Amino acid sequence: MVVIFSVAWPAAAGMDRATADYMGMMATVMNALALNDAMKRAGLIARVQSALTMQQVAEPYVRGKAMQYLQEGKIVIFAAGTGNPFFTTDTAAALRGMEMNVDIMLKATKVDGVYTADPMKDPEATRYQTLTFDEAISRNLKVMDATAFALCRDQQLNIKVFSIFKQGALKRVVLGEDEGTLVHC
Repeated sequence: MVVIFSVAWPAAAGMDRATADYMGMMATVMNALALNDAMKRAGLIARVQSALTMQQVAEPYVRGKAMQYLQEGKIVIFAAGTGNPFFTTDTAAALRGMEMNVDIMLKATKVDGVYTADPMKDPEATRYQTLTFDEAISRNLKVMDATAFALCRDQQLNIKVFSIFKQGALKRVVLGEDEGTLVHC
């Protein structure tokens, strides 16, 4: 299993964008360490790999080592995006997913799928069960940045969008049950 940690870190007014992006990347490392600890307590074997060098707390991202861990049945948690500012964690997740040759990208977010409009603002918004990448891009649906959508579309990497806050949602997604929205080619 591959886990890619993402966190939204909007820059404070006037803050340098690169600095804000690095802060966000470091926050994903903290979240990845917390997830790794929870997995250990559940009896799972996981490894955290970071695109930023933090040798005391995480391994550096090395594709070959990550592939080895996966072949050994371990869980790999990727943190710190690409290690470069100006790339979203969505884009980093798409890149890592392609590098690891995953079957599907899971996008855990605050809503339980992709909607016609922001369901937090529009009570009339309806959830899509499935939609294509081209539909998501042309309808300007804001669940993921356009670069990540385009990368996944071009490499035919489907995305399942679901709520991280909905009890049992991740398990249902992993088991292939009806949960969230499938974005596909």
